[in-house]
Amino acid sequence: MKPPRVRPLTEIGRSIGNTVLEGIGRAASRVQETRPVDADLLESDDAYLVILDAPGATASDIQVRYRNGAVLARIDRFREFHEGFEMRFPGRGLSLDAKVALPRDAIVDADHATATLRENGTLAIELPKRTAEDRGESVPIEATDDEE
Repeated sequence: MKPPRVRPLTEIGRSIGNTVLEGIGRAASRVQETRPVDADLLESDDAYLVILDAPGATASDIQVRYRNGAVLARIDRFREFHEGFEMRFPGRGLSLDAKVALPRDAIVDADHATATLRENGTLAIELPKRTAEDRGESVPIEATDDEE
């Protein structure tokens, strides 16, 4: 009968260190997943533009919706496997959410909105504004004299 293997203290320390790193990494990724993604909101005369970062995402990883005056984006990323490497610190969140409220008076044409994922990992969501004619509102007409 072979005596049980006694693990050297350095091996036990390394194992504890790996467990601690993995736990911290998982906690960091959960924090990132619960915190909304930061975004910029820009406005022009005819549209609103929402810009947010979606690093590591592909177009199929992204869902964009417009609801109750806000743009909602969900990014579900995946970790790539790297042969010969093991995960030590899983710190990146894989499910990220963004919510950007438009101004209260914003009226947009969500059916014609576009979302573009750029090569650098930036997501641009453009929502065209609706015109007064589109909204069915009356448009002021300048009065003229019929005396000609």
